[in-house]
Amino acid sequence: MTTPAHEPDALDLGLPDAVRAPGLPEEVRIHEVGPRDGLQNEGALVPVGVKAEFIARLAATGLRTVEATSFVHPKWVPQLADAEELVPRLAELPERHPGLRLPVLVPNERGLDRALAHHATDIAVFASATETFARRNLNRSADEAMAMFRPVVERATAAGVRVRGYLSMCFGDPWEGAVPAEQVVGFGVRLLEMGCTELSLGDTIGVATPGQVTALLDAFTAAGVPVGALAVHFHDTYGQALSNTLAALRSGVTTVDASAGGLGGCPYAKSATGNLATEDLVWMLHGLGIRTGVDLRALVTTSGWMAGQLGRPSPSRTVQALLGADGG
Repeated sequence: MTTPAHEPDALDLGLPDAVRAPGLPEEVRIHEVGPRDGLQNEGALVPVGVKAEFIARLAATGLRTVEATSFVHPKWVPQLADAEELVPRLAELPERHPGLRLPVLVPNERGLDRALAHHATDIAVFASATETFARRNLNRSADEAMAMFRPVVERATAAGVRVRGYLSMCFGDPWEGAVPAEQVVGFGVRLLEMGCTELSLGDTIGVATPGQVTALLDAFTAAGVPVGALAVHFHDTYGQALSNTLAALRSGVTTVDASAGGLGGCPYAKSATGNLATEDLVWMLHGLGIRTGVDLRALVTTSGWMAGQLGRPSPSRTVQALLGADGG
């Protein structure tokens, strides 16, 4: 019996067909958050060996920024309690993949001490644009959180460590509703003035729409913040993550957060669904002729493997299309 020939998929056929659109960047840096922001929301603990392999596979796809873990107290995020064990397993990756950055999230000075002890070169702090989320997520007011982050950023900067600032609830809050743009800009500017070299604007519950994205980015520009210092972090709760990303690209943003396989959500905001899937983002960017340096097929294979480890299908539409409906 003759074995049927493999039916070519979209990538085999040279798709997506790259067509440049005016007003878009030539290159986008993807800030991969799956190993940290994705896995922290898992109900079951993922073995440290699986995490290490996941990060190694992601680095091999061409991603050059992979957020590895968080040095937060295990009581608050037990899924990342193995940070001390995980980070040494990643030590050789930057040598194998020149230019690779492996940021870690730190919540306070104690977290910074742990990160520095493991020779971190990139860290991130996580602030809130709203009062209610700050109290629920950080157990303190938004202003108190800023005061807590200041010595973290200053010490890290003095040690030659790059600091990214995350700002959550930038487009809407599940308790407070709409968030004024000037409020978001005010907190964002404070993080940048502390010494953060990049500010990621988070749509934590996925309620943003393209016009709102453009308006907020315009507000930052009006406040004197260069668009090159801004990144965007969209959740796909209402199916708007890609359209919001395109709006951000048209405003000049060139750094986009995404999570392999669409992993993640937010453990402190139950209405938040998964992050923008990295594969879906790459499909769109490559279709627009925008360089990412990412091998899409290798990325899809990696996310399919991770879906198998988690025992459930990947929510990424691109993973499902290229690997089959189960996305694994």
